[in-house]
Amino acid sequence: MTHARHLWWRRAKRAAFVVFLCVVSWLIVRAALSIDWHEVGKVLLDLDASTIALALALTATSYLLYTGFDLAARVYAGHDVPTRRVMTISAIAYAFALNIGAAVGGAGFRLRMYLREGVTLGRITRVIGFCVATNWVGYMLLAGVLFSIGSLMPPPDFPIHAFGLGSGAGLRAIGVVLLACAFAYLVACHVTHGRVYHVRGHHFRFPSPRLALLQFAMAATNWTLIGLICSLFLPQLGEVTVVATVLLAAVATALAHVPAGIGVLEAVFIAMLGHRVPPAHLVGALLAFRACYFLLPLLVAAAAYAWLELASRPTSTSPSVAKQ
Repeated sequence: MTHARHLWWRRAKRAAFVVFLCVVSWLIVRAALSIDWHEVGKVLLDLDASTIALALALTATSYLLYTGFDLAARVYAGHDVPTRRVMTISAIAYAFALNIGAAVGGAGFRLRMYLREGVTLGRITRVIGFCVATNWVGYMLLAGVLFSIGSLMPPPDFPIHAFGLGSGAGLRAIGVVLLACAFAYLVACHVTHGRVYHVRGHHFRFPSPRLALLQFAMAATNWTLIGLICSLFLPQLGEVTVVATVLLAAVATALAHVPAGIGVLEAVFIAMLGHRVPPAHLVGALLAFRACYFLLPLLVAAAAYAWLELASRPTSTSPSVAKQ
């Protein structure tokens, strides 16, 4: 009976995922067909230099803040990698995670770089888990607040109305659930602090309440910065609306497993805000946002990672080793 229930649950999840991908694909195709690409190019050419400069400054601030995730994880995991090297590893992993996915970018690059620093596999696993948890507890807090107060109202023709989730009341309910989950995490950190759990051969413990509060503060601020960068290119919509839409699109991107959320981010923005701003303007703004927050940091991260790889290779065999 248990096996049958487990099999049914797996099939239900697969079916739900297929439905989700169909909805997202439909949104992407509909958006692509409705866009005036000549107008998109015009939007990009009309961008103000000061806006781009401010976006780049906020991007640098966001990446700097994100390195705090790994610095806090150093306390949680108990390794002794120097601060500057931890920040470098964190920024590189973040850029790759955004562009090629969390599993390869966030986890894979951290694993390789921390192993080079002599950190044990168990501690690296705790660093990765801590950073992932930090990102999403901050998301739950910020999205919970914005959704629950009704800062984002889907248009009447938004596809998920068919599932009862597209209404303002539906998003408010989701916001309340997210806030409850964030609060439950904080309570768990307080109640179980110091207790070690064993899950499939791995040791796990909740961080201290003080460290948990730092997680909330860092991640919620970072998500806010991401939304604010995007809002610089869409000033007519207002910061709160854009931040809330970025948060909604982040879940769709994570579920779709599309590198950099290509097409998914744009589809959600057009579906949610296309009735207020022409799709071509939305796409142009999002391309500018991608260039500032995704592509440019990726180029810098790739160069930094190449430098680390080259620097870690021995250039020649030392005499003492040769004699041995």
